[in-house]
Amino acid sequence: MALIVQKYGGTSVGNPERILNVARRVIATQAEGHQVVVVVSAMSGVTDSLIKLSREVSPNPSEREMDVLLATGEQTTIALTAMAIHGLGHKAVSLTGAQAGIVTSEVHTKAKISTITPERVHEELAGGNIVIVAGFQGETADGSITTLGRGGSDLTAIAIASAIKADLCQIFTDVDGVYTCDPRLVPSAKKIGEISYDEMLEMASSGSKVMQSRSVEFAKKFGVIFEVRSSFNQNPGTIVKEETDSMEAVVVRGVSIEKNQAKLTIANVPDKPGTAARIFTTVAAAGLIIDMIVQNVSVAGTTDISFTMSKDELEKAKAALAPIVIEVGASALHAQDGIAKLSIVGIGMRSHSGVAAKLFEALSAGGINIQMISTSEIKTAVIIEEGRIGEAAVLVHEAFGLGQ
Repeated sequence: MALIVQKYGGTSVGNPERILNVARRVIATQAEGHQVVVVVSAMSGVTDSLIKLSREVSPNPSEREMDVLLATGEQTTIALTAMAIHGLGHKAVSLTGAQAGIVTSEVHTKAKISTITPERVHEELAGGNIVIVAGFQGETADGSITTLGRGGSDLTAIAIASAIKADLCQIFTDVDGVYTCDPRLVPSAKKIGEISYDEMLEMASSGSKVMQSRSVEFAKKFGVIFEVRSSFNQNPGTIVKEETDSMEAVVVRGVSIEKNQAKLTIANVPDKPGTAARIFTTVAAAGLIIDMIVQNVSVAGTTDISFTMSKDELEKAKAALAPIVIEVGASALHAQDGIAKLSIVGIGMRSHSGVAAKLFEALSAGGINIQMISTSEIKTAVIIEEGRIGEAAVLVHEAFGLGQ
């Protein structure tokens, strides 16, 4: 008998029929002799509807009350899922994040998990119940409801699996697993059988929407092996685990893309100690998340500093940095949108040469200009024109032989 955690996303529980489908799948798992803990998200569209409601009553709602409101989305799903299992003649109990023992930091809307004391979960399992836990939420030490931010239900599942020492954690979603690229852009993309935590982290941070990076970080930290698979079929998915020697034989594991990017360039920045610190301290204070940073070689005592971010934060960044441009003595602040990021990822890149050259050759052959380049030990990323990102993905995918 194994102890299994299964997580079902919003699409998988998007309507009563799909909730019943999840109930049947969970019951089938228990019928195989396993104990099952299920983590669910809010039904697809519910969280957005709740956010819209909040805006209709207040232009700037309290973050504390937003957490109280948004937590109800998952609580609706756990109750409905438990009811569905009862209706099929089996035992189940629903637990909120707090009831499952999830204690978080006091930062509302993006809290971090501090501890999990899962005694209640073990008690309910011992009583023969399937335990349905609300994802995305917990409570502070003084009992205030909190939510975990984007990808919070994945994080709940990984954290619960670690806390109860589960034998297996399965992340059910609306795709079959992790692919070498988005199949909607690259029809020849194929499913990856297994991938390392580090590769999954890089792909998540580079635009792959299958898993949020913080969930993968937690899994790596606590050694939680998990599988990403579809809730709509019985096909095996992608196993995410610590790297093995055999994984290094694959030079490039996949190609990730991220649209909706923007670039800011501060021109003619005085090249002296403390200037970059002043700029990026301002960026941090504004709560902006930036990605790639490039500084040109100093010429005549000045340099240009460019960095990328989500297009959605461009206006906020311009407002924060406009006075700093004057303060540090730079000449101008240039903003550009309509760009996208393409990344190649693979732990085999550590031990193979010529990978970047092949990437650049593939883009050059298609007449695609590279605006910025960033590298890490297992990733090379480029910024290109957003309108050509699909074409670029196909070219690079083919160049590295990743297709079916």
